[in-house]
Amino acid sequence: MDREILLDPTIPSPCYVVSEELIRNNLAVLDRVQRQTGVKILLALKGFAMFSLFPVIREVLHGVAASSVDEARLGYEEFGKAVHTCAPAYPDADMPELLRYSDHIVFNSFTQWKRFRGQLADCPKPVRAGIRINPQHSEVKVAIYDPCGPCSRLGVVRSRFDTASLEGITGLHFHTLCELNADSLERTLKVVEERFGDVFGRMEWINFGGGHHITRADYDVDLLCRLLTDFQRRHPLEVFLEPGEAIALNTGFLVATVLDIVENNMSIAVLDTSAAAHMPDVLEMPYRPEIVGAGQPGALPFTYRLAGMTCLAGDVIGDYSFERPLAVGDRLVFLDMAHYSMVKNNTFNGIRLPSIGILEQNGRFRLVKRFGYEDYRNRLS
Repeated sequence: MDREILLDPTIPSPCYVVSEELIRNNLAVLDRVQRQTGVKILLALKGFAMFSLFPVIREVLHGVAASSVDEARLGYEEFGKAVHTCAPAYPDADMPELLRYSDHIVFNSFTQWKRFRGQLADCPKPVRAGIRINPQHSEVKVAIYDPCGPCSRLGVVRSRFDTASLEGITGLHFHTLCELNADSLERTLKVVEERFGDVFGRMEWINFGGGHHITRADYDVDLLCRLLTDFQRRHPLEVFLEPGEAIALNTGFLVATVLDIVENNMSIAVLDTSAAAHMPDVLEMPYRPEIVGAGQPGALPFTYRLAGMTCLAGDVIGDYSFERPLAVGDRLVFLDMAHYSMVKNNTFNGIRLPSIGILEQNGRFRLVKRFGYEDYRNRLS
């Protein structure tokens, strides 16, 4: 893909731009896994919910994974295929809607299952129920993203697994990974089978959750396929995966513009975007996003700190170097901005959300959404 097109002045700034071609490239990898192993892959809406691209994604994937009633509704109405819902707990008021939109509902505890199983039994359409399990095996190194960390609320540990209450439960769900390779799944599966394998015979399906970085360049797809094939040979279960990042990984960009340059012990470029408002994972993880044509501080002749336009003192994206001095009006293109951006951004300080657009396969940019005052006002009272 020619990234120069992203500097086209007709593209609004700031703007998330997602490449249809790159989405299709990722889908081809996921489709290979499905065809080779027979597993069904779902789009985890928590990571990427750009429904203007659902017509492309549903050509390959079997449905969506939702974490709330609104995600379930979006999947039901806009994706139009299977909806698997899993959340740490469900409010009573949400369950009628969840039953309307979902094909699978996973309960995080047996308490929640007992609370709602009567409603599932009375539902006029079949909804398959599952229990989330916690194998207490950690692969994730960043504590905030580790579902199996000490005292985690996510999933039932074996010592609390109520085998006497499994009537009506048809599947198991575990989500233990985050941005990891297939070797992490290999180690996790061994523990899952050791601790919960005796229950598999009573189940019809199992969901391996998300966190599988399948479309990353160094991901071991062959190992993943072997693991999935071997697992199904041992256990005749329908298997689901629900990656979020893998669908949109390295497919999106954030186009931004330099508004001002100030000096305070170093050159600081203030942009029309924000780490706090438009790319919150930069501060939450934290991490430093890549920029087209930029290097590490000092690697190129001119180094700048890039900062956002909110009042937060720490609204800093990072330090970067460039071949030439930056000037007011210059465009910058941040890489890998499709996943966990649009679904997590906010309007702190009343700053407008970036526009959203698609770079179509024919190379043309299509503006999908431009945000304004009403979007800010309508989420307030």
